[in-house]
Amino acid sequence: MPDDELGADGPGATAPYEFTHAGATMIVEEERSSGPHTFVLLHGLGMGRSVFIRLTARLASAGHVLAVDLPGYGEAPEPPKTLSMERAADHIAALLRARGTSPAVIVGHSMGSQIAAEVAVRHPELVRSIVLIAPTVDARARTWRQQALRLGRDLIRENPRVLFIGAREYLRSWPNFRRELKAVLAHRPEDTYPRVTVPALVMRGQKDPVAPREWCVDVARMIPSAELTEIPGHRHETMIKDAGPAAHRILGFLDRT
Repeated sequence: MPDDELGADGPGATAPYEFTHAGATMIVEEERSSGPHTFVLLHGLGMGRSVFIRLTARLASAGHVLAVDLPGYGEAPEPPKTLSMERAADHIAALLRARGTSPAVIVGHSMGSQIAAEVAVRHPELVRSIVLIAPTVDARARTWRQQALRLGRDLIRENPRVLFIGAREYLRSWPNFRRELKAVLAHRPEDTYPRVTVPALVMRGQKDPVAPREWCVDVARMIPSAELTEIPGHRHETMIKDAGPAAHRILGFLDRT
């Protein structure tokens, strides 16, 4: 498929389609709505768009939702070279430009939060606001060992639904996981956050050890126009276990900004 070309179903399609830019392909699934907003949902490391099924259903009442498998994740083919967070952001920007959409709300979970922030900084004209759910990588723990320990602490107490979906997605991405993790850890989000000029919502589950409260407080402070919210009883994969509270916080944030 030529670069920057939407799949055969075209803009507004509900069936998944391919979008290729600069030699890398994403899978995009859309939920159409007459609501005023456009949402782009970006998954975390080792995950795919399937983690957003429940959040998509909640947000669709307020606008058009695009959930993606980033290159090399989910059902998207592995690119010739693992994308950096910056290059992944450029791919999202290319998708939005190809669709001709109005400025979007970029919702990123975990690794996706790093990409969301980069989209806002590198392509601010395409972004209405950003939502950073369980943002990574904590500058105090930027090694794979520290991250693995935190993830293990999270998973040992997670909901069975979260574990099932997570295991399925990790198996898909496992052959390239080491390279993908290296790209995540190489990115320094603390250098990006002070340059974000759009409104931002920083969200974490109250019991999330991967995105600890002190780090999320730092993230909210670094972004000039940001607020922090916590969801009681939730852990790292808060929007998989129960998307209701996350959707409620996102929509309330949009009403205020």
